[in-house]
Amino acid sequence: MVKNVEEFFRTGCGRCSHWNTPTCKALEWGEGLAALRALLLKSGLTEEVKWGFPCYTLNGKNVIMIQAFRQYFALAFFKGELLDDPDQMLVTPGEQTQAARQIRLQKATDVNDNREVIMKLIDQAVALERSGKKIPPKEKKPLELPQELLQAFQQDPALKAAFEALTPGRQRGYQIFIAQAKQSKTRLDRIEKYRSNILQGKGYQE
Repeated sequence: MVKNVEEFFRTGCGRCSHWNTPTCKALEWGEGLAALRALLLKSGLTEEVKWGFPCYTLNGKNVIMIQAFRQYFALAFFKGELLDDPDQMLVTPGEQTQAARQIRLQKATDVNDNREVIMKLIDQAVALERSGKKIPPKEKKPLELPQELLQAFQQDPALKAAFEALTPGRQRGYQIFIAQAKQSKTRLDRIEKYRSNILQGKGYQE
């Protein structure tokens, strides 16, 4: 994955095989992403790169991130559930998402067309982080691990112990990633591919 913002806009995030090719979504959405960056550079946040994407932080805390996906590009707010959103621009990225929310856009002109609303949300997010307000703790649901992973634990106690020693976030990451595969063979392949990462205490994207 890329390590600086200029490299991101020049080559893409580096997270997949489309990196630095005409099919890279970070490059395809480049004009719109640059427009979002221009707004964020006025926010007073610190510009960094995390997980391959431009991330904007305050005192080391993640506040907002620019993202590129197959069907849209987005502005992600780490504490988005706490933002006032009268224009209903924010969406929940996925079923497993807790606090984060996204603004999803599909054309570079969408940024300028919604500039006022976007800036209000950015300003809110910055003020929220400055206030020190925390996300209320949520009831933790037990992980529903894929049957293939449970079977792998039975066959390899060391793998089970290593998985249980992972942080909750890393465990959930593997649970989601493996369970997303529709075929059992694919789930088994993913377990085998990331066995070494689990044993080393790493997440699947590390």
